[in-house]
Amino acid sequence: MPCLNRKALPFVVPFALFVVLIPLSAALALPARWELLVRLILPALALAYYWRSLPRFHVQRPVASILLGLAVFALWVAPDLLIPGWRSHWVFQNSVFGRLNVSMPPESLRNPLDLALRVLRASTVVAVVEEIFWRGWLMRWLIEDDFLSVPIGTYQLRAFCFTALFFAFEHGPYWEVGLAAGLVYNWWAIRSRSLGDLILAHGVTNAALAAFVILTRRWEYWM
Repeated sequence: MPCLNRKALPFVVPFALFVVLIPLSAALALPARWELLVRLILPALALAYYWRSLPRFHVQRPVASILLGLAVFALWVAPDLLIPGWRSHWVFQNSVFGRLNVSMPPESLRNPLDLALRVLRASTVVAVVEEIFWRGWLMRWLIEDDFLSVPIGTYQLRAFCFTALFFAFEHGPYWEVGLAAGLVYNWWAIRSRSLGDLILAHGVTNAALAAFVILTRRWEYWM
């Protein structure tokens, strides 16, 4: 059974900080602008602190990564667009996965700066911290405790499945599209063997979703 070691900190700490800041900022009742800034800047500072210990994010297949990111975005919104009332089913909103709750107050949703900060966070910091955690660390750590000895994109069925499942759980009421996205990103890790390509694909997905949310005012996607 693998155990966590100090080598994992650069991959784990930025993501853990991002996750911890979600309930912490709510408990502190931070104003919306401050919440956006805190959850953007602090994980970014953690990334900067550990930057030299992280692998270089070389993008080797930019066009394919962009297209894959757009495909994941289409997967994400397709069920709700094709099947009215899909997300209201108890399978998605329940005591285990939570309920849809827009995280930004109405006045913040009308503020261009707040929207820009949300888009910036989703398409940059979130994409980086999630990819270095899920496929840069966890997918390799589940194969071998000395995860740095495992090349990015190494396939093992257990690691592949558990990483996708945990990624799904992270997305609450959107767990089924989270699972689909996790499977696609895992597959792209195996094909590209590049964290840079994974981050680009994830960033494109998040940017496309943000544009969709703003243009359609489907704020429920921003939990």
